[in-house]
Amino acid sequence: MGGSKARGDAAEAQALEWLLQRGLTLVQRNYRVARGPGARGGEIDLILRDRDGTLVFVEVRERASRAQGGAAASVGSAKRARLVFAAQHYLMRLASPPPCRFDVVAIDGGRIEWLPGAFDAG
Repeated sequence: MGGSKARGDAAEAQALEWLLQRGLTLVQRNYRVARGPGARGGEIDLILRDRDGTLVFVEVRERASRAQGGAAASVGSAKRARLVFAAQHYLMRLASPPPCRFDVVAIDGGRIEWLPGAFDAG
C-alpha cells in the first residue's frame, strides 16, 4: 500500500520543479473540494501563476510507458469535469479572478511533456 501515492507525490514534485524552472510560481498544491460531479469531489494537483499573470490549474499524470495512450490520454472527461469543478470552487474565493487555463504535465517513463491549455472549462 502507498506505492501509487508515493509515485504520484514524486511525479507532482518532479512536475512542480520542472514548471518552476520555466518561470511559473507556485500558488497552492493539492487543492481539494469534497463534493463535486458524481460521487467524488475534485482535486487540483498544482495551482501556479504564469509570468503573464494567468492562473494555471495543473493535472499531473505519470505512467511507466506510453502504452495504452500514455499519461496525457488518461485525463478523461470525468477527470476534466472534476478539475473544472474544483477550479470554479477555487476561483469563487477570489474577488477578481485572473485569466485561467488548464494544463497537463504528462510523465511517461520519466519523460516530461507539458501541455499548456490542454483543455477548456466548457
